[in-house]
Amino acid sequence: MSDPQPDEEIRQGITVVVPVKGRVELMRRLLESLAAAVPYCAEPAEVVVVDDSPETEAAEHRANCRRYDARYVEGPSHVGAKRNLGARLARYDLVCFIDSDCRADPELLDRHVKALRTAPPEVAAIAGPAVLAEGDTVVYRLMRRSWLLNGHHEDPRRYTRMTSAATCNLAVRREVFQAVGGFPENSPHPTGGEDVEFGLRLIDAGHYTACEPTAVVTHDSASSDTFGAVFRRLTNYGRSEQWLCVVRPERRRRRVNPVSTLALTTVAALATSRRTRGRSLLAVPAAFGVLLAAQARPLLGDDRSVRALAESAGCAMLEWIFDLGAVDGAVRERRPGLLFAGFSWPDDTAHLRTGEQ
Repeated sequence: MSDPQPDEEIRQGITVVVPVKGRVELMRRLLESLAAAVPYCAEPAEVVVVDDSPETEAAEHRANCRRYDARYVEGPSHVGAKRNLGARLARYDLVCFIDSDCRADPELLDRHVKALRTAPPEVAAIAGPAVLAEGDTVVYRLMRRSWLLNGHHEDPRRYTRMTSAATCNLAVRREVFQAVGGFPENSPHPTGGEDVEFGLRLIDAGHYTACEPTAVVTHDSASSDTFGAVFRRLTNYGRSEQWLCVVRPERRRRRVNPVSTLALTTVAALATSRRTRGRSLLAVPAAFGVLLAAQARPLLGDDRSVRALAESAGCAMLEWIFDLGAVDGAVRERRPGLLFAGFSWPDDTAHLRTGEQ
């Protein structure tokens, strides 16, 4: 299958772009689900896979692309650059971004196409919900209480429009995508933050993202059910938040980072321990308890059982991995002021809830 030439006319239809590295079996499942979704779409559809896997896994991806009639392209490591490359190679005027650890509902593409075709011109993108598959591990159960990993993935079921949306299930008008510059490719980390920056670019250009609750993907639980997977994602998200603070300084806010606070408390306690005959060291466990209680309380909900208390405390400590990533990001950016700063994420007041006008 040949790539479109620069002067080739872009036709009506939808191109699915999937960035990937590794994840061979997850990617195969996604391709299988997309192959089943294409016949349900009222307009022509294609799938473009942009990969930077090692050769052994790349060969498996190429084989699966041939099997499911998808286009395989070698690409860079940065996920934003991968998506941009896929969009440039798209044959159709609508582009749908899906993550490689998702599976498409049979009517996904048709729902996205119909939503964008009937939307007003200021709607540049359509966000669909990503429903997290059930997991059965302790880590999965703890992180279900947190919004940090997957909390916003089902927002398209709660809102009619959003400031930004996760790119695991997002369809955009290709012309507008190109006009705003696509996704940033200059972030210091291969993944994380580029979807938020893209959403803000749309807002800056006078567009917004609308929601289509029936355009559904299922998000695999593999990235949420082990400590290693959660650690990698949360540290990356924490670093990316600090990058967002740098590129969007107007959205920077002061906040109590528990990791920075505990580190500062420990240093102060050790520095004064001789003068206080060790009493200053009591400030460390006291600070730990206060910070943990403050973080765990919102996670508790209405359940006050011992199990709920234990799970909320465990989830809060896992969330501190995000804060550890934020500290690392501040150090990497050489901006000590970010040690007690965070990104002002859009909240309910920035979105329009379903049923509101």
